[in-house]
Amino acid sequence: MPWSFSRAALPTMAFAALTFLVPGPASAQQGPQGAHWDAAFASFAEALARDVAADDVGGIVAGVAVDGDLVWARAFGWADRDRRIPLATSAISRTGSISKSITALMLMRLVDQGVVGLDDPVARHLPEVGGLEDPGGGVPGITLRQLASHTAGLVREPRLEGAAAGPIEAWQERVLASIPTTGFAHAPGEAYLYSNIGFGILGLALERAAGRPFMELVEAEIFRPLGMTGSTFVVDAELAPRLATGYRNDARGGVDAEFPAREHAGRGYKVPNGGVYASVADLGRFAGAASGSPGLRILSEATRREMLRIQTPEDPGRGYGVGFTVREAEDGRCVASHGGSVAGYTAHLAFDPGAGVAVILLRNYQSGATNLGGAATRLLDALVGDSPAGVAPAADAPAGIAPAGVTRTGSGCG
Repeated sequence: MPWSFSRAALPTMAFAALTFLVPGPASAQQGPQGAHWDAAFASFAEALARDVAADDVGGIVAGVAVDGDLVWARAFGWADRDRRIPLATSAISRTGSISKSITALMLMRLVDQGVVGLDDPVARHLPEVGGLEDPGGGVPGITLRQLASHTAGLVREPRLEGAAAGPIEAWQERVLASIPTTGFAHAPGEAYLYSNIGFGILGLALERAAGRPFMELVEAEIFRPLGMTGSTFVVDAELAPRLATGYRNDARGGVDAEFPAREHAGRGYKVPNGGVYASVADLGRFAGAASGSPGLRILSEATRREMLRIQTPEDPGRGYGVGFTVREAEDGRCVASHGGSVAGYTAHLAFDPGAGVAVILLRNYQSGATNLGGAATRLLDALVGDSPAGVAPAADAPAGIAPAGVTRTGSGCG
């Protein structure tokens, strides 16, 4: 029988909650695990409801997927606070840097197809990369693997004024214009250094290698095969009614919808690294593909495992793979994740590829009481790890401090 959930008593202020529920896998419905998951969902939903009501800005959609299929989803708060439109579980939002994980999966698809090699020099496909700022002694060669694992040594952002502004149709030109203003913080392969422009360069290199526009490539090779029907780079008339309004809020209580709305037309070079819109159901399908779930296997097993293997040199048990943060949990489980934050939207995806379970959180405002990364990790641990079923989302971390993440060992996540 379907799982049941108690609805928390909530204030009648700007708040709404919608529930989506389908029967989970047999193992999640029978015996102690059924009750365990039931308790985890109820506790988590109550805490999220409290946080969203206290924030009084927009809303959060939470979803849990098993082998790529949603088994539970709840929506809290508003899709449009001014028009009092409740947020729905089918809502789409900007995913921010979760787009990097999608670009990384695209890279691995092309590796499987023999279009590129993971260790190809970027210059083989994008000669303009030779124009990167010379750190002295010549510009070092970088590879596709290094770009996708944040080990190329590139700085986080280019110095080009307006690099992150402009129409989406011109993102390639913004990447090319950014290259001469992008330098190295250290030698390639030496250390982990998160680089937004690195993923912009990666996306353009994949476009050149495949001979197809990057956005069309992702639509054809990832979104359509996986049934990610609400995922896109450009919100068209069909998807527009499902788009949650984004709100940029601040500590002084200010709430701005205008700037996030302008960015729907484009954010400069930030397409491969921050341009994807999706729903919780879509990201559940994506996590299923990254986990190698039946019916969603669009990568060879060897390539998929390499994608989820730690590539960074600092810690063999926690680091960055090809497009995902990865770590080994205390109980030995593998967990992979990525977060995202752009104007008016924040998101987090965490999944255990061995169990095939994913937790997805999409918020249509900048900051609030819930630390999305910590919340997703704690729920995932409660469902498939050794954590107790009572789960409350963690508070937002201070600005500039990364939330407790998710992820895997150096032997390969999967």
